[in-house]
Amino acid sequence: MPRQIRSSRLRFTDYKDKRRRAGTRERVHDHVDAEREKKRSAKAHRSFTALGSRFFALLAGHRRTVLVSLLTLSASVALGLLLPLSTKVALDYVLTNNPGPSGIAQRLGVEPGALPSAKSLLWILGGAMVVITIAQILFAMWGRWQCTRITKRVQVGLRRRVFEHASKLPLSRIQAIKSGGVASVLREDAGGVGELIFGMVYNPWRAITQLGGTLVILAVIDWRLLVGALAVVPLIWVTHKTYIARIRPMFRDVRQTRQSIDAQATEAFAGMRVVRGFNRRQAEAARFTREGHFMARQEILTWWWTRGLEIAWQVIIPLASAAVLIYGGSQVLDGTLTIGDLMMFSAYLLMLLGPLEALVSSATNIQTNLAALDRVLDLMDEGQEFPGQEDLPALEPASVRGAVTLEHVTFSYPRARERGKTKVGGASEPLPPVLVDIDLDVAPGETIALVGPSGAGKTTLCNLVARFYDPSAGRILLDGHDLRGVQVESYRRLLGIVEQDVFLFDGTIAQNISYARRNATMDDVIAAATTANAHGFITKLEDGYDTLIGERGVRLSGGQKQRVAIARAVLADPRILILDEATSNLDTESELLIQRALDVLMRGRTSFVIAHRLSTIRHADRIVVIEDGRIREVGSHDELMAGEGRYAELVRMQTEVSRGAGGDGGAQEAGAREAVV
Repeated sequence: MPRQIRSSRLRFTDYKDKRRRAGTRERVHDHVDAEREKKRSAKAHRSFTALGSRFFALLAGHRRTVLVSLLTLSASVALGLLLPLSTKVALDYVLTNNPGPSGIAQRLGVEPGALPSAKSLLWILGGAMVVITIAQILFAMWGRWQCTRITKRVQVGLRRRVFEHASKLPLSRIQAIKSGGVASVLREDAGGVGELIFGMVYNPWRAITQLGGTLVILAVIDWRLLVGALAVVPLIWVTHKTYIARIRPMFRDVRQTRQSIDAQATEAFAGMRVVRGFNRRQAEAARFTREGHFMARQEILTWWWTRGLEIAWQVIIPLASAAVLIYGGSQVLDGTLTIGDLMMFSAYLLMLLGPLEALVSSATNIQTNLAALDRVLDLMDEGQEFPGQEDLPALEPASVRGAVTLEHVTFSYPRARERGKTKVGGASEPLPPVLVDIDLDVAPGETIALVGPSGAGKTTLCNLVARFYDPSAGRILLDGHDLRGVQVESYRRLLGIVEQDVFLFDGTIAQNISYARRNATMDDVIAAATTANAHGFITKLEDGYDTLIGERGVRLSGGQKQRVAIARAVLADPRILILDEATSNLDTESELLIQRALDVLMRGRTSFVIAHRLSTIRHADRIVVIEDGRIREVGSHDELMAGEGRYAELVRMQTEVSRGAGGDGGAQEAGAREAVV
C-alpha cells in the first residue's frame, strides 16, 4: 500500500512533539520508529568531551602550527588590551591637569620641563597607538592565516578519509545510504568539521585570553566594578544549559533532512527517464518541495532558539554599560575615580562583554559543527566490508591459475538499513536464502554458463565469485585458498566484469575504457575497443575517443554502452571473467562480432557467463542450471538436451513461445532454440 502523503506542516507538528518528548539529549528524525530511535540514540549519543577528543585527534600533524597560531593570537590580544589605556593617558595626563604632564614626568623620573608640549605628547601617543595596532594586526593575520590553511587541510583530509571509508562499507550499506546521502556527508558535514578549528579553538581562545586580560586590568582599576562585571558570568552557564544543549540535536536533525533531500534529488535525476516515462515529474517536484518546506520549518525553529541567545546578550550589554555609567559617574563626582579611569573602564567593560557574547555566539556554531562531526563519526564508526585486510597476503597475478571452487555455499542478502528499520546496535536482519548449498568446481580456463529463470540466483552467484559479498555459509576457494584469507583488493585486480546494467562515468570514451588499467596508452585503448567492435562507431562520433558521453553514458545507445563496457573488460586482461548478459543490448550483427571477440577474450580465462540467448552459451564447457537458489543440472548443451531435464524443458518452452508468435514456423523454432530464459 502506498505511503500516505503528509504535508510538511503536519510532519513538523509531529517533529516538535517528538522533540519535546525527547528532551535535550536525543535526536529526532521524521519517519522514525520512536522507541527504536530512542534505544539507538541512547547508545550512539556522544558527549561534548567525546566529540572534542575525536576532533583534536583529527589535528594530528597540525597541532604545533595551531599552538604557534594561538601564541601569536595571544600576543595580538595583549597588544589590543593596551589601546584602551591610551584613553586614560590622554584624558588624565595630557588633556586635563589630573595629574597632568607632571604625572608622566614623575613616572619617567624626569623634570616636567624636559617633556614635550601637550600637542607633541598627543602625537607621540597617537603614533604609539598606530604602531601597536599594526603589530596587533600582523600577529592576528599570521595566526588566522595559519588556522585557515589548516582548516582547509583538515577538510580535504577528512573528506578523503570519509570517502575511502565509505567506499569500503558493505555493498548493502552503500546502497542504503544512496549517493546523495554520501555527498551530503562529504560536502556539508566534513566541511563543517574543519570549521571547528575556528569555532572551538581559535575564536574561543581569543575570547578567553581577552576575557582574562580584561579581568586583571579591571581588578587593578576598581575591584568593586570587577565584581559587578562578573555578575553576568553565570548567565553564560544558564544560557548554555537552557538553550545550547537543545540546539545541537536540532542542527543534527536539519542535516539529516538535508541529506535525505540530496539523496532524493540525486535519485530522481538519475532515474529521469522513468520519471518522465510514467509522467511523475510533477510528483517528484512536489515531493522535493515538501521536503524543502519541512527542512525550512526545522531551520526556522532552530533560528528562533539561536536568536534567543543573541537577544539576551543584546539586552545585557546596554544594561551593563548603563550600570557602569551610573556607578562610575558617581565615583567621579565623589572624586574617587578620574574621568580617564571611567572612560578606560567603560572601554574594558565592552572588551569584557564582547568575549562573553562571542563565546555564547560561537557556542551556537560549535553545536552545529559538532553535530556535523557526530554524523561523520557515525559513518566512520561503521564496520567496513572486509576488516583486517592489511594483515592478509596479497595475490600475485602471475601465480594465479584461476581454479574456482564453491563448497556448500549458502547466501542471504542483509536486510536494507532503512530509517527506523534497523535492529538495535546497527545489525541487519538477513533475508531468506538466495543460494542454498551450492557445490561447483571450476577448472582453470573453464567457461561456465549460468542459466535459469529470473531471480534464480545467477547474478548473486557471480557477485559471490567477485567477492562483493561473502557466503553466509560455506566457502569459495581460488586455487585451493579461501578467498577470506587473501586481500580482497588484490583478488579484484584479477577480475573483469561486464554487467547487463552498464555503468559508465561522466567523461570521455577513452577515460571510461582506460578505467580498467591505470597506465593504459591510447594504443591499448584503441586495441581494446577494436576487439569489442566499438572502434567503428567511436571514430564516427564528433570527437572520437575524446567524446564526452554524459552521466552514465546517456549520449550513447544501449548497444554502444555495452561495447564500451566490453572494451573496458578487454583492457583489464583479467584472470577471471564475469559476463552478466554482456550481449543483451546488441543487434544480431554486432552480437556475432562481439561473440567472436569474447571467444578470444575468454580463451585461457576462467569465465562465468549469464545469458538468455543460447548463442552466447552453447560453446561453454559446462552449463549450470540454477532454480530456486539450487543447482538443478550441470553439463554441456548436448548432454543436458539429451537428458530431457530442466534445461531441455526451458528450451522447449522458448520454442513454444516462438511458435505462438506466428510467422515461419521452422524459422521461429530455430530462432527460439537460440534462447534460454
